[in-house]
Amino acid sequence: MAVACTRGERRGKAQWPGHAVRRIVASGSTARVVMLTTFDLDEPVFATLRAGASGFLLKDIRPADLADAVRVVARGEALLASTVTRRLLDRFAAGLPAGPGPDRRLDPLTPREAEVLTLVARALTNAEIAERLFLTQATVKTHISAILTKLGLRDRVQAAVLAYETGLVRPGAISDPA
Repeated sequence: MAVACTRGERRGKAQWPGHAVRRIVASGSTARVVMLTTFDLDEPVFATLRAGASGFLLKDIRPADLADAVRVVARGEALLASTVTRRLLDRFAAGLPAGPGPDRRLDPLTPREAEVLTLVARALTNAEIAERLFLTQATVKTHISAILTKLGLRDRVQAAVLAYETGLVRPGAISDPA
């Protein structure tokens, strides 16, 4: 389900954009919400995600990519514009305390899965990961599925957050090791 909020529909700054999303989620609908907006600002992103949206995309997205995004969210995954993912993770990770020792939550992963997880956390698409690691997109999808299953995660966003929580990826780290 796509939700469009325009200035004319806005009833108050505190209600928008999360208000419409909250109404859909509270209705008991099983629909997943993808927010499509021109606003690439933190406040609308965080309000929308807090309200329960499964996706947040910018209106400059190509039509084919938008269709793919709707399919991704319909499968139960979450999807954010890459610029949004980067800012969200930087903001989230910056507030994490340094752990007392090595985090063991990533131990079930193979070295290749950890490498794929690092790139997921850096907001790369499956195609970009495949190109970077010289893999097929199908192999990347298999690795991501294995990561989610082994770690008990729901989607790529949870995987990316865990990568930051465990220290696998750090905010401001160089994103292109090549």
